[in-house]
Amino acid sequence: MTGAVVIVGAGQAGFQVAASLRQRGHQGPVTLAGDEPGLPYQRPPLSKEVLAGAAAPETTALRPEAFFAKHDIALRSGQQVVGVDRDRRTVTLSSGAALDYDHLVLATGARPRALPKPGADLDGVLALRTLDDAVAIRDRVTADTRVVVIGAGFIGLEVAAGARKRGAEVTVLEVAPRVMGRALSAPSAAHLVGRHERAGASIRTGARIGRIADDGHGRAAGVVLAGGELLHADLVIVGVGVAPATDVAEQAGLPVDDGVLVDATLRTEDPHIWAIGDCCRFPLPSGQHVRLESVQNATDQARAVAAAITGGPAPYDAVPWFWTDQHDAKLQIAGLLDGHDRTVLRGDPDGDGHSVFCYAGERLVAVESINRPRDHLAARKLLAASFSPRAEDVADDAVDLRELLAVTAPAPPSAAT
Repeated sequence: MTGAVVIVGAGQAGFQVAASLRQRGHQGPVTLAGDEPGLPYQRPPLSKEVLAGAAAPETTALRPEAFFAKHDIALRSGQQVVGVDRDRRTVTLSSGAALDYDHLVLATGARPRALPKPGADLDGVLALRTLDDAVAIRDRVTADTRVVVIGAGFIGLEVAAGARKRGAEVTVLEVAPRVMGRALSAPSAAHLVGRHERAGASIRTGARIGRIADDGHGRAAGVVLAGGELLHADLVIVGVGVAPATDVAEQAGLPVDDGVLVDATLRTEDPHIWAIGDCCRFPLPSGQHVRLESVQNATDQARAVAAAITGGPAPYDAVPWFWTDQHDAKLQIAGLLDGHDRTVLRGDPDGDGHSVFCYAGERLVAVESINRPRDHLAARKLLAASFSPRAEDVADDAVDLRELLAVTAPAPPSAAT
């Protein structure tokens, strides 16, 4: 465990690789290079506590500066990788420095997709990805601000909730028939919309954007829908998804298809290069290839790669899970929704919390829990065990899901005789 490791990308995934390598006793050089200045930081608080003004930007740091010195992690902040020589196993930074590696980990994350509409480059049209973005939005949102959010995914709805907390007038526009359509079932999406509307936001689905209106001085004055309706705005936040940052991988000649392609152990076609987090596309145990944008995925894949580099490679098979905080709702999602054809409700949507169990046929594929952390933890165990409880058991709030799993789930293959 003495080889040199260079990690490209100093976000959650990149940081976790470096920390996990040291935790596992890796003694070789570890370099963490990121194109943003400053210390690596957490992204989840940006669209929540930071934007709402409830947390100072510096509180998002993953670790203080002393941590990196203590663990002998060379942090190269504010330096882009401009070249990878796979034959020589060398990375070149924008500073001109060249770093040799035995293992190269690509944790380059993702970038916001641009809004392909006229006026998208006006002053007052912003996206949220970085700490600087969050501070810029926070500083522009007051109780007198009219905010239009384009896109009702995780980021768009979290921004909407944060802006409402600051007293702004908020309208959310979504082109799809429902909010969070890729990640959330119809019942949960409708429930979430109700919470936003009760908090004072306007949510409009099926809204096609025509252009961003100009106030005549280069600033955004509103959003013009495809039918010609003008929605006045002082600030337009664009949250129409992200694209994987694959520039470094492409420059290195690695296969890319909506993400850097890796095998089940997260290794690229080059045995010395790995890819993790938002930038990589990997195979699930089912054989389906996916790219996931979540902190859980980033940190779990980082730990998996650190284990592989230190001698313990294994297929990555963690159950995906996600969360979001919007107003008084903590929504936690376990599993992936693709292919579900029915839902089963557990709990009371008008009460303290509830969960929606999503099935494809008789197979449980995902569980959405709102203010129900016990259900969420149980759901992760159910999905990890590939155990699908009966709908009548799930719907009965008196049935203990964890006990159900312990009593009725088949033994895992490794324990079978």
